[in-house]
Amino acid sequence: MTRREFLAASATLTAASAQEPSADIVNLRIAPITLDIGRKRTIKTLAYNGQVPGPVFRWKENQRVTIDVANDTSEPELVHWHGFHIPSVVDGAMEEGTPMIGARATQRYSFTVNPAGTRWYHSHLMGSHNYQRGTYSGQFGLAIIEAAGEPGNYDQDIPLMIHEWEASLSEDEIVYRYQSINGKMLGAGEPVRVKAGQRILFRLVNASATMTHSLALTGHSMNVIALDGNTVPSPGLVRAVELGPGERADCMVEMNNPGVWILGETNDAYRNAGAGIVVEYAAAQGAPRWVPPPPAEWDYTRFGTSSPSSTAPDATVPLQFKSHGDHGWTINGKAWPRTDPLVVKQGARYRLVFDNQSSMAHPVHLHRHRFEITKFGGKPTGGVLKDVVMVPGWKEVEVDLIAANPGPSLFHCHHQFHMDQGFMALMKYS
Repeated sequence: MTRREFLAASATLTAASAQEPSADIVNLRIAPITLDIGRKRTIKTLAYNGQVPGPVFRWKENQRVTIDVANDTSEPELVHWHGFHIPSVVDGAMEEGTPMIGARATQRYSFTVNPAGTRWYHSHLMGSHNYQRGTYSGQFGLAIIEAAGEPGNYDQDIPLMIHEWEASLSEDEIVYRYQSINGKMLGAGEPVRVKAGQRILFRLVNASATMTHSLALTGHSMNVIALDGNTVPSPGLVRAVELGPGERADCMVEMNNPGVWILGETNDAYRNAGAGIVVEYAAAQGAPRWVPPPPAEWDYTRFGTSSPSSTAPDATVPLQFKSHGDHGWTINGKAWPRTDPLVVKQGARYRLVFDNQSSMAHPVHLHRHRFEITKFGGKPTGGVLKDVVMVPGWKEVEVDLIAANPGPSLFHCHHQFHMDQGFMALMKYS
Protein backbone atom coordinates (compact mmCIF):
# COMPACT_ATOMS: atom_id res chain seq x y z
CA MET A 1 0.00 0.00 0.00
CA THR A 2 1.48 3.37 -1.01
CA ARG A 3 1.52 6.47 1.20
CA ARG A 4 -0.95 8.14 -1.18
CA GLU A 5 -3.35 5.17 -0.90
CA PHE A 6 -2.97 5.17 2.90
CA LEU A 7 -3.79 8.90 3.15
CA ALA A 8 -6.76 8.50 0.79
CA ALA A 9 -8.10 5.61 2.87
CA SER A 10 -7.64 7.61 6.07
CA ALA A 11 -9.53 10.57 4.60
CA THR A 12 -12.37 8.32 3.42
CA LEU A 13 -12.70 6.68 6.84
CA THR A 14 -12.57 10.02 8.68
CA ALA A 15 -15.22 11.55 6.43
CA ALA A 16 -17.52 8.54 6.80
CA SER A 17 -17.12 8.49 10.58
CA ALA A 18 -17.79 12.21 10.90
CA GLN A 19 -21.29 11.69 9.47
CA GLU A 20 -22.23 9.10 12.08
CA PRO A 21 -24.49 10.03 15.00
CA SER A 22 -22.98 10.01 18.48
CA ALA A 23 -25.65 7.71 19.97
CA ASP A 24 -25.17 3.95 20.43
CA ILE A 25 -21.41 4.01 20.09
CA VAL A 26 -19.55 0.89 21.16
CA ASN A 27 -16.21 1.46 22.87
CA LEU A 28 -13.38 -1.03 22.42
CA ARG A 29 -10.08 -0.45 24.22
CA ILE A 30 -6.83 -2.26 23.43
CA ALA A 31 -4.57 -2.37 26.46
CA PRO A 32 -2.14 -4.62 28.34
CA ILE A 33 -3.61 -6.84 31.06
CA THR A 34 -2.47 -9.55 33.44
CA LEU A 35 -4.80 -12.47 32.83
CA ASP A 36 -5.45 -15.13 35.46
CA ILE A 37 -5.96 -18.28 33.38
CA GLY A 38 -5.69 -20.84 36.18
CA ARG A 39 -4.35 -21.68 39.58
CA LYS A 40 -1.05 -19.79 39.94
CA ARG A 41 -1.06 -19.24 36.16
CA THR A 42 -1.02 -15.65 34.94
CA ILE A 43 -0.40 -14.32 31.44
CA LYS A 44 0.60 -10.82 30.37
CA THR A 45 -1.11 -10.02 27.10
CA LEU A 46 -3.06 -7.42 25.13
CA ALA A 47 -6.83 -7.60 25.34
CA TYR A 48 -10.07 -5.78 24.57
CA ASN A 49 -11.78 -3.92 27.42
CA GLY A 50 -9.62 -5.64 30.04
CA GLN A 51 -11.04 -9.13 29.43
CA VAL A 52 -10.39 -12.33 27.45
CA PRO A 53 -12.33 -12.97 25.33
CA GLY A 54 -13.43 -9.41 24.57
CA PRO A 55 -17.07 -8.36 24.93
CA VAL A 56 -19.70 -10.33 23.03
CA PHE A 57 -21.44 -8.06 20.52
CA ARG A 58 -25.01 -8.90 19.52
CA TRP A 59 -26.27 -6.95 16.54
CA LYS A 60 -29.22 -7.26 14.17
CA GLU A 61 -28.57 -8.01 10.52
CA ASN A 62 -28.35 -4.75 8.52
CA GLN A 63 -27.96 -2.74 11.72
CA ARG A 64 -25.65 0.28 11.44
CA VAL A 65 -22.99 0.20 14.15
CA THR A 66 -20.31 2.64 15.27
CA ILE A 67 -17.25 1.47 17.17
CA ASP A 68 -14.61 3.67 18.77
CA VAL A 69 -11.40 1.66 19.10
CA ALA A 70 -8.90 3.17 21.54
CA ASN A 71 -5.36 1.84 21.24
CA ASP A 72 -3.81 2.26 24.68
CA THR A 73 -0.48 0.70 23.64
CA SER A 74 2.81 2.02 22.31
CA GLU A 75 2.44 0.30 18.90
CA PRO A 76 -0.06 0.66 16.01
CA GLU A 77 -2.88 -1.89 15.99
CA LEU A 78 -5.70 -3.22 13.80
CA VAL A 79 -9.07 -4.87 14.50
CA HIS A 80 -10.35 -7.24 11.80
CA TRP A 81 -14.09 -7.96 11.63
CA HIS A 82 -13.90 -11.60 10.56
CA GLY A 83 -16.77 -12.88 8.41
CA PHE A 84 -18.36 -9.45 7.95
CA HIS A 85 -19.16 -8.22 4.43
CA ILE A 86 -18.17 -4.61 4.97
CA PRO A 87 -16.10 -2.01 3.08
CA SER A 88 -12.36 -2.60 2.81
CA VAL A 89 -11.58 0.65 4.60
CA VAL A 90 -13.13 -0.66 7.84
CA ASP A 91 -12.48 -4.40 7.44
CA GLY A 92 -9.33 -4.23 9.53
CA ALA A 93 -6.53 -5.22 7.14
CA MET A 94 -3.88 -2.65 6.27
CA GLU A 95 -3.27 -4.41 2.93
CA GLU A 96 -6.88 -3.62 1.94
CA GLY A 97 -6.55 0.04 2.85
CA THR A 98 -7.77 0.08 6.46
CA PRO A 99 -5.73 2.70 8.34
CA MET A 100 -3.74 1.50 11.33
CA ILE A 101 -4.87 2.67 14.77
CA GLY A 102 -1.92 4.72 15.98
CA ALA A 103 -0.30 4.30 19.37
CA ARG A 104 -2.37 6.07 22.06
CA ALA A 105 -4.90 6.99 19.37
CA THR A 106 -8.60 6.33 18.78
CA GLN A 107 -10.22 5.38 15.49
CA ARG A 108 -13.93 5.31 14.74
CA TYR A 109 -15.35 2.59 12.49
CA SER A 110 -18.90 2.65 11.14
CA PHE A 111 -20.52 0.00 8.99
CA THR A 112 -23.69 -2.01 8.40
CA VAL A 113 -23.40 -5.53 9.82
CA ASN A 114 -24.09 -8.54 7.63
CA PRO A 115 -24.49 -11.38 6.91
CA ALA A 116 -26.26 -12.99 9.85
CA GLY A 117 -24.40 -15.64 11.82
CA THR A 118 -21.53 -16.28 14.21
CA ARG A 119 -18.77 -13.78 13.42
CA TRP A 120 -15.79 -12.65 15.44
CA TYR A 121 -13.16 -9.95 15.67
CA HIS A 122 -9.42 -10.06 16.30
CA SER A 123 -6.11 -8.29 15.77
CA HIS A 124 -4.72 -8.43 12.25
CA LEU A 125 -1.13 -7.47 12.91
CA MET A 126 1.77 -9.33 11.40
CA GLY A 127 3.28 -11.18 14.36
CA SER A 128 6.59 -12.01 12.67
CA HIS A 129 8.80 -13.36 15.49
CA ASN A 130 6.93 -11.49 18.23
CA TYR A 131 4.70 -14.19 19.68
CA GLN A 132 2.89 -11.73 21.95
CA ARG A 133 1.20 -9.71 19.17
CA GLY A 134 -1.50 -10.31 16.58
CA THR A 135 -3.53 -13.47 17.04
CA TYR A 136 -1.01 -14.81 19.57
CA SER A 137 -2.39 -12.21 22.02
CA GLY A 138 -5.71 -12.00 23.86
CA GLN A 139 -7.20 -9.67 21.26
CA PHE A 140 -10.25 -11.64 20.14
CA GLY A 141 -13.98 -11.62 20.78
CA LEU A 142 -17.31 -12.88 19.46
CA ALA A 143 -19.85 -10.96 17.36
CA ILE A 144 -23.28 -12.48 16.77
CA ILE A 145 -25.38 -11.04 13.94
CA GLU A 146 -28.99 -12.03 14.41
CA ALA A 147 -31.26 -12.50 11.41
CA ALA A 148 -34.68 -10.88 11.40
CA GLY A 149 -37.22 -13.29 12.84
CA GLU A 150 -34.54 -15.58 14.27
CA PRO A 151 -36.56 -18.13 16.30
CA GLY A 152 -33.88 -18.83 18.90
CA ASN A 153 -35.08 -22.40 19.39
CA TYR A 154 -32.76 -23.16 22.29
CA ASP A 155 -32.54 -22.57 26.03
CA GLN A 156 -29.01 -21.20 26.29
CA ASP A 157 -26.54 -19.65 23.85
CA ILE A 158 -22.98 -20.45 25.00
CA PRO A 159 -19.94 -19.01 23.15
CA LEU A 160 -16.72 -21.00 23.66
CA MET A 161 -13.46 -19.57 22.27
CA ILE A 162 -10.32 -21.72 22.41
CA HIS A 163 -6.86 -20.15 22.55
CA GLU A 164 -3.25 -20.88 23.56
CA TRP A 165 -0.63 -18.98 25.56
CA GLU A 166 3.13 -18.50 25.85
CA ALA A 167 4.04 -19.37 22.28
CA SER A 168 7.56 -20.18 21.17
CA LEU A 169 9.20 -21.54 18.02
CA SER A 170 10.53 -25.09 18.25
CA GLU A 171 12.29 -26.09 15.03
CA ASP A 172 9.61 -25.37 12.38
CA GLU A 173 6.59 -25.39 14.69
CA ILE A 174 4.93 -22.96 17.09
CA VAL A 175 4.37 -24.61 20.48
CA TYR A 176 2.48 -23.37 23.54
CA ARG A 177 2.74 -23.83 27.26
CA TYR A 178 -0.92 -23.34 28.21
CA GLN A 179 -4.35 -23.53 26.57
CA SER A 180 -7.75 -22.21 27.57
CA ILE A 181 -11.42 -21.92 26.72
CA ASN A 182 -12.92 -18.47 27.33
CA GLY A 183 -9.66 -17.36 28.94
CA LYS A 184 -9.55 -20.10 31.61
CA MET A 185 -7.74 -23.42 31.81
CA LEU A 186 -9.82 -26.55 32.39
CA GLY A 187 -11.07 -26.58 35.99
CA ALA A 188 -10.12 -22.96 36.71
CA GLY A 189 -13.24 -21.13 35.53
CA GLU A 190 -16.93 -21.35 36.23
CA PRO A 191 -18.60 -24.39 34.67
CA VAL A 192 -21.29 -24.20 32.02
CA ARG A 193 -24.42 -24.88 34.08
CA VAL A 194 -27.28 -26.72 32.38
CA LYS A 195 -30.48 -28.57 33.20
CA ALA A 196 -31.69 -31.92 31.92
CA GLY A 197 -33.94 -31.50 28.89
CA GLN A 198 -32.44 -28.19 27.78
CA ARG A 199 -31.26 -27.50 24.23
CA ILE A 200 -27.94 -25.66 24.30
CA LEU A 201 -26.43 -23.80 21.36
CA PHE A 202 -22.65 -23.96 21.66
CA ARG A 203 -20.86 -21.47 19.41
CA LEU A 204 -17.39 -22.97 19.07
CA VAL A 205 -14.66 -20.63 17.83
CA ASN A 206 -11.03 -21.56 17.19
CA ALA A 207 -9.29 -18.32 18.17
CA SER A 208 -5.87 -19.95 17.92
CA ALA A 209 -3.03 -18.31 16.07
CA THR A 210 -1.80 -21.61 14.62
CA MET A 211 -3.43 -24.74 16.08
CA THR A 212 -6.18 -26.99 14.76
CA HIS A 213 -8.47 -28.28 17.52
CA SER A 214 -10.83 -31.23 17.87
CA LEU A 215 -13.51 -30.61 20.52
CA ALA A 216 -15.96 -33.07 22.07
CA LEU A 217 -18.53 -33.01 24.86
CA THR A 218 -18.18 -36.26 26.75
CA GLY A 219 -21.43 -38.23 27.01
CA HIS A 220 -23.18 -36.23 24.29
CA SER A 221 -23.44 -35.83 20.53
CA MET A 222 -23.30 -32.40 18.90
CA ASN A 223 -25.62 -31.46 16.06
CA VAL A 224 -23.67 -29.20 13.67
CA ILE A 225 -26.17 -26.66 12.30
CA ALA A 226 -23.82 -23.97 10.96
CA LEU A 227 -20.18 -23.62 9.91
CA ASP A 228 -18.43 -20.24 9.99
CA GLY A 229 -21.82 -18.81 10.95
CA ASN A 230 -23.56 -20.08 7.81
CA THR A 231 -26.43 -22.58 8.14
CA VAL A 232 -25.54 -25.94 6.59
CA PRO A 233 -28.03 -27.72 4.30
CA SER A 234 -27.58 -31.08 6.07
CA PRO A 235 -27.15 -30.70 9.85
CA GLY A 236 -25.51 -33.76 11.34
CA LEU A 237 -24.69 -35.37 14.67
CA VAL A 238 -21.00 -35.77 15.47
CA ARG A 239 -19.05 -36.80 18.54
CA ALA A 240 -16.24 -34.29 17.88
CA VAL A 241 -15.86 -31.07 15.89
CA GLU A 242 -12.58 -30.23 14.15
CA LEU A 243 -11.76 -26.54 13.67
CA GLY A 244 -8.75 -24.91 12.06
CA PRO A 245 -7.62 -21.41 13.10
CA GLY A 246 -10.42 -18.94 12.38
CA GLU A 247 -13.16 -21.55 11.88
CA ARG A 248 -16.44 -21.65 13.79
CA ALA A 249 -19.16 -24.25 14.33
CA ASP A 250 -22.63 -23.76 15.79
CA CYS A 251 -23.62 -26.98 17.56
CA MET A 252 -26.98 -27.78 19.13
CA VAL A 253 -26.78 -30.25 22.02
CA GLU A 254 -29.68 -32.03 23.72
CA MET A 255 -28.79 -32.19 27.42
CA ASN A 256 -30.00 -35.75 28.02
CA ASN A 257 -27.23 -37.32 30.09
CA PRO A 258 -27.05 -35.77 33.60
CA GLY A 259 -23.69 -35.59 35.28
CA VAL A 260 -20.55 -33.48 35.44
CA TRP A 261 -18.75 -33.65 32.09
CA ILE A 262 -15.83 -32.13 30.21
CA LEU A 263 -16.15 -30.33 26.91
CA GLY A 264 -12.60 -30.26 25.65
CA GLU A 265 -9.81 -31.21 23.30
CA THR A 266 -9.75 -34.85 22.24
CA ASN A 267 -5.94 -34.69 22.31
CA ASP A 268 -4.96 -35.58 25.88
CA ALA A 269 -1.86 -33.37 25.91
CA TYR A 270 -3.82 -30.29 24.78
CA ARG A 271 -6.66 -30.95 27.22
CA ASN A 272 -4.19 -31.46 30.08
CA ALA A 273 -2.61 -28.12 29.11
CA GLY A 274 -5.96 -26.47 29.77
CA ALA A 275 -8.08 -26.87 26.61
CA GLY A 276 -11.41 -27.70 28.20
CA ILE A 277 -14.36 -26.50 30.25
CA VAL A 278 -16.66 -28.28 32.72
CA VAL A 279 -20.35 -28.77 31.82
CA GLU A 280 -22.38 -29.36 34.97
CA TYR A 281 -26.01 -30.44 35.24
CA ALA A 282 -28.13 -28.98 38.03
CA ALA A 283 -27.80 -31.01 41.26
CA ALA A 284 -25.05 -33.19 39.74
CA GLN A 285 -22.00 -33.90 41.87
CA GLY A 286 -18.61 -35.52 41.53
CA ALA A 287 -15.44 -34.98 39.57
CA PRO A 288 -15.78 -33.96 35.90
CA ARG A 289 -15.67 -36.99 33.61
CA TRP A 290 -13.81 -37.38 30.34
CA VAL A 291 -14.49 -40.29 27.98
CA PRO A 292 -12.68 -40.17 24.62
CA PRO A 293 -15.00 -40.11 21.60
CA PRO A 294 -14.59 -42.83 18.96
CA PRO A 295 -12.14 -41.92 16.18
CA ALA A 296 -13.78 -40.23 13.19
CA GLU A 297 -12.49 -38.33 10.18
CA TRP A 298 -13.77 -34.75 9.90
CA ASP A 299 -15.46 -34.19 6.54
CA TYR A 300 -17.25 -30.99 5.46
CA THR A 301 -19.20 -32.89 2.79
CA ARG A 302 -21.38 -34.68 5.34
CA PHE A 303 -23.06 -31.32 6.04
CA GLY A 304 -23.62 -30.48 2.35
CA THR A 305 -25.64 -31.75 -0.57
CA SER A 306 -24.47 -34.66 -2.70
CA SER A 307 -23.46 -32.47 -5.64
CA PRO A 308 -22.37 -28.87 -6.29
CA SER A 309 -24.50 -26.22 -7.95
CA SER A 310 -25.26 -26.81 -11.62
CA THR A 311 -24.24 -23.22 -12.36
CA ALA A 312 -20.96 -23.32 -14.26
CA PRO A 313 -18.21 -20.92 -13.13
CA ASP A 314 -17.21 -18.06 -15.40
CA ALA A 315 -13.56 -18.89 -14.80
CA THR A 316 -11.37 -21.36 -12.90
CA VAL A 317 -8.46 -20.02 -10.85
CA PRO A 318 -5.71 -22.47 -9.78
CA LEU A 319 -3.93 -21.53 -6.54
CA GLN A 320 -0.99 -23.71 -5.58
CA PHE A 321 0.48 -23.53 -2.06
CA LYS A 322 4.10 -24.54 -1.44
CA SER A 323 6.74 -24.15 1.22
CA HIS A 324 9.72 -22.05 0.19
CA GLY A 325 13.06 -21.77 1.98
CA ASP A 326 13.23 -21.21 5.73
CA HIS A 327 9.63 -21.02 7.00
CA GLY A 328 8.48 -19.36 3.74
CA TRP A 329 5.24 -20.02 1.82
CA THR A 330 4.20 -19.21 -1.73
CA ILE A 331 0.99 -18.90 -3.73
CA ASN A 332 1.59 -19.90 -7.35
CA GLY A 333 5.32 -19.64 -6.77
CA LYS A 334 5.37 -16.18 -5.19
CA ALA A 335 5.39 -14.95 -1.59
CA TRP A 336 3.77 -11.77 -0.27
CA PRO A 337 4.25 -8.93 -1.17
CA ARG A 338 5.15 -10.28 -4.63
CA THR A 339 2.11 -12.54 -4.99
CA ASP A 340 -0.03 -11.92 -8.06
CA PRO A 341 -3.46 -10.46 -7.24
CA LEU A 342 -6.62 -12.44 -7.89
CA VAL A 343 -8.45 -10.18 -10.36
CA VAL A 344 -12.24 -10.66 -10.47
CA LYS A 345 -15.22 -8.98 -12.09
CA GLN A 346 -18.24 -7.97 -10.04
CA GLY A 347 -21.07 -10.49 -10.28
CA ALA A 348 -18.96 -13.22 -11.88
CA ARG A 349 -18.63 -16.74 -10.47
CA TYR A 350 -15.14 -18.18 -9.96
CA ARG A 351 -14.00 -21.69 -9.14
CA LEU A 352 -10.92 -21.43 -6.92
CA VAL A 353 -8.81 -24.59 -6.87
CA PHE A 354 -6.70 -24.76 -3.71
CA ASP A 355 -3.82 -27.14 -4.40
CA ASN A 356 -1.84 -27.86 -1.26
CA GLN A 357 1.63 -29.03 -2.27
CA SER A 358 2.78 -29.57 1.30
CA SER A 359 2.25 -32.00 4.15
CA MET A 360 0.66 -29.35 6.39
CA ALA A 361 -3.06 -28.51 6.39
CA HIS A 362 -3.76 -24.84 5.72
CA PRO A 363 -6.77 -22.83 6.98
CA VAL A 364 -7.36 -20.61 3.94
CA HIS A 365 -9.36 -17.43 4.59
CA LEU A 366 -10.88 -14.84 2.27
CA HIS A 367 -11.92 -11.50 3.76
CA ARG A 368 -15.27 -9.80 3.08
CA HIS A 369 -16.71 -12.80 1.18
CA ARG A 370 -17.80 -16.38 1.66
CA PHE A 371 -17.45 -19.27 -0.74
CA GLU A 372 -19.18 -22.61 -1.38
CA ILE A 373 -17.22 -25.84 -1.13
CA THR A 374 -17.77 -27.75 -4.40
CA LYS A 375 -15.15 -30.50 -4.01
CA PHE A 376 -13.29 -31.67 -0.94
CA GLY A 377 -10.56 -34.28 -1.26
CA GLY A 378 -11.97 -35.34 -4.62
CA LYS A 379 -15.57 -35.64 -3.35
CA PRO A 380 -18.19 -33.34 -4.96
CA THR A 381 -20.48 -31.43 -2.63
CA GLY A 382 -22.56 -28.27 -2.42
CA GLY A 383 -24.27 -25.87 -0.05
CA VAL A 384 -21.55 -25.55 2.61
CA LEU A 385 -20.63 -21.86 2.81
CA LYS A 386 -17.37 -20.90 4.52
CA ASP A 387 -14.92 -18.04 4.91
CA VAL A 388 -12.14 -20.36 6.16
CA VAL A 389 -11.54 -23.85 4.78
CA MET A 390 -8.93 -26.37 5.90
CA VAL A 391 -7.02 -27.63 2.87
CA PRO A 392 -5.48 -30.98 3.90
CA GLY A 393 -1.87 -31.83 3.14
CA TRP A 394 -1.21 -33.01 -0.44
CA LYS A 395 -4.87 -32.55 -1.40
CA GLU A 396 -7.05 -30.18 -3.42
CA VAL A 397 -10.18 -28.32 -2.34
CA GLU A 398 -12.41 -26.52 -4.83
CA VAL A 399 -14.71 -23.65 -3.89
CA ASP A 400 -17.04 -21.38 -5.84
CA LEU A 401 -16.92 -17.66 -5.15
CA ILE A 402 -19.38 -15.06 -6.39
CA ALA A 403 -17.61 -11.70 -6.54
CA ALA A 404 -20.28 -9.63 -4.81
CA ASN A 405 -18.46 -7.16 -2.55
CA PRO A 406 -16.22 -4.78 -4.53
CA GLY A 407 -12.96 -3.57 -3.04
CA PRO A 408 -9.61 -5.14 -2.21
CA SER A 409 -9.99 -8.32 -0.15
CA LEU A 410 -7.17 -10.15 1.62
CA PHE A 411 -6.67 -13.85 0.90
CA HIS A 412 -4.34 -15.68 3.30
CA CYS A 413 -3.60 -18.66 5.49
CA HIS A 414 -5.15 -18.08 8.92
CA HIS A 415 -2.18 -19.84 10.48
CA GLN A 416 -0.42 -16.69 11.76
CA PHE A 417 3.11 -18.02 11.24
CA HIS A 418 2.35 -19.02 7.64
CA MET A 419 0.71 -15.66 6.88
CA ASP A 420 3.70 -13.83 8.34
CA GLN A 421 5.98 -15.90 6.09
CA GLY A 422 4.36 -14.93 2.80
CA PHE A 423 1.13 -16.95 2.52
CA MET A 424 -1.02 -14.01 1.45
CA ALA A 425 -2.40 -12.26 -1.64
CA LEU A 426 -5.04 -9.67 -2.54
CA MET A 427 -8.22 -10.18 -4.49
CA LYS A 428 -9.01 -7.10 -6.57
CA TYR A 429 -12.03 -6.16 -8.67
CA SER A 430 -11.37 -5.14 -12.26
